[in-house]
Parts: sequence; structure tokens; C-alpha cells
Amino acid sequence: MSTDDDASTSPLTAEMGLWFAEARRRAAGLVVAPRVAEVGAVERIGDGVAVLSGLDTARQDELLDFGEGVLGVAITLTRDRVSCVLLSPWEGVGAGHLVRGTGDVVRVPVGPGLLGRVLDPLGRPLDGGPPPPAEGHEPVDRPAPPVVDRELVTRPLLTGLLVVDAMIPLGRGQRELIIGDRQTGKTAVAVDAIINQKRSDVLCVYCAVGQKSSSVNQVIDAVRRHGAPERCLFVVGAAEGPPGLQWLAPYAACTMAEHFSDRGRDVLLVIDDLSKHAAVYRQMSLLLRRPPGREAYPGDVFHLHARLLERSARLSVERGGGSLTALPIAETQAGNLSAYIPTNLISITDGQICLEPGLFHAGQKPAVNVGLSVSRVGGRTQAPAMRALGVSLRLDYAQFTELEVFTRFGAVLEERAARTIEHGRRLRSVLVQPRYRPLALSRQVALLLALGEGLLDSLALPAVEDVKRLLDERMDAGCPALAARIDAEGTLDEAGRAELLAVLRALVESLGTKS
Repeated sequence: MSTDDDASTSPLTAEMGLWFAEARRRAAGLVVAPRVAEVGAVERIGDGVAVLSGLDTARQDELLDFGEGVLGVAITLTRDRVSCVLLSPWEGVGAGHLVRGTGDVVRVPVGPGLLGRVLDPLGRPLDGGPPPPAEGHEPVDRPAPPVVDRELVTRPLLTGLLVVDAMIPLGRGQRELIIGDRQTGKTAVAVDAIINQKRSDVLCVYCAVGQKSSSVNQVIDAVRRHGAPERCLFVVGAAEGPPGLQWLAPYAACTMAEHFSDRGRDVLLVIDDLSKHAAVYRQMSLLLRRPPGREAYPGDVFHLHARLLERSARLSVERGGGSLTALPIAETQAGNLSAYIPTNLISITDGQICLEPGLFHAGQKPAVNVGLSVSRVGGRTQAPAMRALGVSLRLDYAQFTELEVFTRFGAVLEERAARTIEHGRRLRSVLVQPRYRPLALSRQVALLLALGEGLLDSLALPAVEDVKRLLDERMDAGCPALAARIDAEGTLDEAGRAELLAVLRALVESLGTKS
């Protein structure tokens, strides 16, 4: 009986012997050494912020680990307290909970594997896919490129919006603020600029700060349907998420974009919007009992946005020659451009595109107020063909808007003023564009040429829409090589001008003249 028992247990004994031998082999290679970890405790927590004690060697912007997947960032340090903002839902964390310092700052994944994805500011997927493959992890808050590493902004960034590209031109490496009241089409201008990059090699990063999920989904769906989503990245700090993530979102998106610009690529960064970002920062600062300043914003709110937007630049050839163009969005109240946050952002950026509610409700979309809008880079970035045709466009539009005021009172105008009014109405009609339909450079040049030659003045005003609708078809049939050359080189010589005029005249003649 005992012989049978020994035989039945011998395989098990042999297996255990092999297991112990393997365990001894692995243990022999281990280096046993003490590991020091600084641990503190939560004193109070709530509303997205926490006050901690015991982290005597914590540093500014250090990442803190509360355990159970809860993370925070230290933003205020005193002799015996550390105040932090939370980057995760904090259910289950209360007073007395232990907190560990990581000794590192917040880092986000970077690399081409992020393109086409929807991520939160920590690089976690929000589109239901797996975590994106990353080339590395870089700090969210990085110093701006020094002046010696920057080049002049000379290359155009086409938005596809005629009113912007002709009168408020943008360049690669510029910072242009999009500002206006609520519901005036600020996001639509930025989204059209993103969609238009399907014609270029520019990569796009859209950062949503404090936006509703439904609004963010509309933007993502529009880019996927009309743009090149495989070259776009969406970073979302949603309104329903922790305030810390909303505060971190634009910095994380900028770091992800800088990874490409540092490697010679041109990148467009849209931040929607910095007014909500400033409001979230004010909320966190008041909860952490920081001294309030003007309109209860903390004193460093200017530095908050300056250190972000200064990171956009066109880099020198020695730095790779890439560029990061920033289109931050800001919201005004009742068109007040002199409010605290709007004036801060206007002073930081290289110009602003102002949108006006009156124009929007009158059907003039995009509702750009040309008189208040400016690009401090100017015509240096425009394509030569666009610059030559649009040199007097802004003046013509200003004269028209001034004269149009008198027509509201039934004043009888002289013939020259009447012609200016009629020409201005056609100019305004040409500047109207539907959403998600940005124009190629060749189409914009053709419309400006038709305006400059007075071809549209012979048409009834409703027929201008027919010209815009049929222009693609006529240019594809009548001058495809010329259109391709304009799109590629941005130039229009005399022979090309004559060829394009012939196509435009045939189009206008086919629509008849005004009665």
C-alpha cells in the first residue's frame, strides 16, 4: 500500500522540486536594496482639488499618486502643505488617504500612433479603441523655443475661407485669436480651417476645453466626413470631466503637436476655448484659496496663456524647419473686447478674427467683422496671386459698408456711389460660404479676379450664388492645368490670367445679365 502511495506522489514531488529550483535561480539574481518613497496624507478633498500634508520634498507640477487610479498635480507649495488638482474622479478618496509622490511631472504619449484618435489630456483613449502606440512620453509644460531658434513667418496657412485668406491672411507659425460672442460661428471657422488641410501636408490637433460632449462629437464627425481624419488628433477635456483635466488639456495637446513640429512637420493647433480654460483655472485657484485679482482671476492668469501660446512658432532649419500654428478661441460677452481675458489674449497673439452677432443673424457667414479683424503678419504670407488681386479688397469693403448706411434712410445716391453699393453687395455675397466647404486657392483667385474685373456687376445679385456653385465644374473643364498650377505654386501670370478670364466670362455670359 505504501509503495503505491509513494509512486502516486512522486510526479508531484518532482514538479515541486523543479518549481523550487526555478525560484532559487530567480531569487539569486535579485538585488535587494531599500526603496525610499515619500508618502503624505489627504487633509481635505473635494470639487476637483485636494490639500495634502507630509510631502515635504514635493516640487511644483509634480505628479501625485493617490492609488486606485487617482492622480493629481501639485500646483501650490507651502511650508507644511501641498495643494493639488485632481486629474481623475476621486470617489473613494477621503481625509487620511495616503498619497505618494512620483518624483516626476505629468507626461503624455507622443508619436504618429496618436493620429486619428480621440484622447483625453493624459493620452487615454476616448474613442473605444486600445491605448495608442507611443514613441515616448514628454512633459506637458515645456519652455517655448528661444528667439534664435525661430524663423520669420512667411509660408501661408490657407483656411479655405475667402474672407480670411484674402483680407486676414494667416501664416504657418502664427498665433491668431478667433474671438466673438456665443453662437457666432467661432468653432465653425476653426473646423473649416482643419478640413481645408486635407489639401495640404499640415497635421491638425483639435483641443476641446470645457465643451459639451455633443459639441465635441459634432466637430469630430465633421472632420471625419469632410477632412482628413487620419492626419488629425482630438484631445478632449470635457465639461463633465475633472476640472484638472480641462486645465491640463491645452498643454497636453500642445506637447503632442510639438512632437511633430520638432521633426520638421507643419502643425495646426486649435484650442476651443481659452475663456473656459481661464474660468476653470479661476475655479481651481479660488478653491485652493489663492489671492484673487481682477474679476476674481488669479494674478498669473496672463502667464497661464502666454506660456502656452508662445510655444507656437516657425522653427529654424537647424531645429528641423517645422511650424506650430495656434488658433485659440475666446468668447466675449455682448461683444466686449476690452474684458480681462480677451484683452490678455489679444495682446499675446499675432492678430484676431472677430465675429459679430449682427452679421451672423443677417446671414453673413462666416460672420467676420473685417474692420475689427487683423493679422499682424499681413500679406507677407499670402500667395502672390492672392496678394495681387486682394490688395484693394479691404478698402472696397470698408467703403461699401460706410455707404450702405445711407441707403437705409432712402437717400438718393449719385451714380458713382450707387455703383460702389452694387459692387459691394456682390463682394459681400462672394464672401458668404457654407460650413464644411472651404475653397481651394485656385477657386478663391478666380472669384477675386471676377470681382476685380467687374464681371459680377453685370449679374443680378442672386446669380452670384450660381457663379460660386458652377465654378468648380467650369474650371475643371476649362482650365484644369491652370487651376492645379495656382494651387501648387500660388502664382498667376498674364497668360494664365487671360485664360482664367475667358473661363469666367463664358460662365457669366451663360447666366445672362441683370434686368
